[in-house]
Amino acid sequence: MITLAGPSLVRPMGFRPRLARRRLVGRVFAILCLVAGLVAVLVLGALLWHICRQGAELLSVHFLTSYESTLEPLTSGIKAPLWGTIWLMALTTILTVPVGVAAAVYLEEYASQNRLTRFIHLNIANLAGVPSVVYGLLGLTVFVRWCAFGRSVLAGAAALALLVLPVVIIASREGLVAVPKSLREAAYAVGATRWQAIRHHVLPAALPGILTGVILALSRAIGEAAPLIVVGAVAYIRAVPSGLRAPFSAMPIKIFNWSELAAPEFVRLAGAAILVLLGVLLSMNAVAVGIRAWQQRHKTW
Repeated sequence: MITLAGPSLVRPMGFRPRLARRRLVGRVFAILCLVAGLVAVLVLGALLWHICRQGAELLSVHFLTSYESTLEPLTSGIKAPLWGTIWLMALTTILTVPVGVAAAVYLEEYASQNRLTRFIHLNIANLAGVPSVVYGLLGLTVFVRWCAFGRSVLAGAAALALLVLPVVIIASREGLVAVPKSLREAAYAVGATRWQAIRHHVLPAALPGILTGVILALSRAIGEAAPLIVVGAVAYIRAVPSGLRAPFSAMPIKIFNWSELAAPEFVRLAGAAILVLLGVLLSMNAVAVGIRAWQQRHKTW
């Protein structure tokens, strides 16, 4: 009687699973990752605690609604940089989201998958890792000089939009890829055109992934100082931007300027400004996360 062994019972000569050793290595690696994560969280907590000790006492309505004072630093406010940052984030969102989502929709839903599109995908991924100062130089050349925007809030927002546009495109493409093909086929089956299927079914289903990309993009843009310095943001200004061509400041620029000064009063002001910047960032993220959570609860597939 001949017994035939199945494929799962046949092992190559000399193969040793060493399962105990693999499990041990896996546990050690998991512990190392946990320790590294805890160390990073502790360092971040220590930095936040130090910043709170420095600047929490200066946080007040007066700090948010007053301009900077060179005669009495402790009475200074952050009104001009705060509103400059709000203008920048609003314009960056307006410039980035439609262009980034439209580019992702075209590349994923309309463009044929050939060498050219693969080359475009590769370059978009590479652009996401380019240093921010390079985008500042590009913004200085294109927007400040060629387009004659001048050293204005519009030029700064356009430079930040170029900086974060690859992130929005990549995240939007991933969100579109995650939508099941059956959703598109069901829309086609009832007579919908490709654009109707994308507009009414694919984009709403991909909205959580798109919003994730927007959150990451704006979180990076709000803390960038190098592109704004190159484009022409000023460190000292006693005016809120009155239009797209108005000069502006931003909170990263003001924090960088105060941190360079040796007097302890300016160090405390920098700490308070950092807390305000974190508050604005968390507020923006909370709005986007709320929209994403609402959309996920109302999915139809």
